[in-house]
Amino acid sequence: MPESLAEFWSHVEAVWDMAFFGFSAGRILAAFFILFIAYVLRRLIARVLAVWLRRLAARTKTTFDDALIGAVEKPLALAPIALGVFFAARVLGLSEDLLLFADRIVRSLIAIVIFWSLARLVEPISSLFAARGGNLTETILNWFRQALRIFFLFAGAAAILQVWGIPILPILASFSLLSVAIALGAQDLFKNLIAGATILMERRFSLGEWVKVDGVVEGTVDKINFRSTQIRRFDKAPVQVPNAVFSDSAVTNFSRMTHRRIYWMIGLEYRTSVDQLREIRDGVEAYVTGNEDFAPASEVSTFVRIDSFADSSINMMLYCFTKTTNWGEWLEIKEALACKIIEIVKGAGAGFAFPSQSVYIEHLPKGAEIFDPESSMANDERNGN
Repeated sequence: MPESLAEFWSHVEAVWDMAFFGFSAGRILAAFFILFIAYVLRRLIARVLAVWLRRLAARTKTTFDDALIGAVEKPLALAPIALGVFFAARVLGLSEDLLLFADRIVRSLIAIVIFWSLARLVEPISSLFAARGGNLTETILNWFRQALRIFFLFAGAAAILQVWGIPILPILASFSLLSVAIALGAQDLFKNLIAGATILMERRFSLGEWVKVDGVVEGTVDKINFRSTQIRRFDKAPVQVPNAVFSDSAVTNFSRMTHRRIYWMIGLEYRTSVDQLREIRDGVEAYVTGNEDFAPASEVSTFVRIDSFADSSINMMLYCFTKTTNWGEWLEIKEALACKIIEIVKGAGAGFAFPSQSVYIEHLPKGAEIFDPESSMANDERNGN
């Protein structure tokens, strides 16, 4: 029996030492075991390391270091895979060429971890600049984030190519030739990119502001992208406007008004007397100047004047500004003003004019009978009709 067990064990050792593609089964199994352990424990190792770093960060008063740790937690999960590949290659006992290939894989994984971490660190770092305020708007910060992420993407790709011995300069040279050809066919694209940068630097408008592009669109700014700006009309339909349009068209930014204007022509009847006109004018002027909803005349132009003689009315001009720029509040103030003007006009015994025409006859033809409504009614009463 012992001899049989010894013979069986010799078969096990033979299979264990059997070569597959130049590697023993034992080495292959050991390498697979290392890779499996590295894959299974990758998240656990990353979490343990992150917990340890968070404990160190908890000693500080700022939350910036906590955001940094949260950003690099996912890339750190790839580090155990690189470590597993490194040890698995040593356990297999690879030849010099295969070992160089495995080391390049390890270096590539390390490059991915580093540049992936840098790309994820862009968000907390930019948030730090945003928290400190300054001249950087949220739109500029978004462009800054995207530009840095693209930079780290290309830098990581260049590092990996360098690891594999692929020269970068010829690739960049070919890209430069290609970029010249693309630039010739994409002039509008670059024009829009430059216009977008100009919009951000000049701060013509920001997200959420109400703008009007003459002959194009009017609405609120939703997004400012590299090539175009999305403006949502008041019917909630989004419109993509190329950034170059803002360089060629006049842009009105209503959100940056200091006041909102009211400009009315109040048409009064021609039978209104001069005293009534003055009474109405003084009453409207007293209401506007004495109401806190309206900006004082020392800040803005304020006029209430008899302006012109129209076809069927005497026009009184009302020119004033409200303190609020909110559209809803402005409508409420206008409504109260309209009701007050009606009260003032009625109180003065006058009325509002409406479009009408008067026909004047200078000469009547011979034999024409003039109709007098009052005398006709009196004759009818005498005749009992």
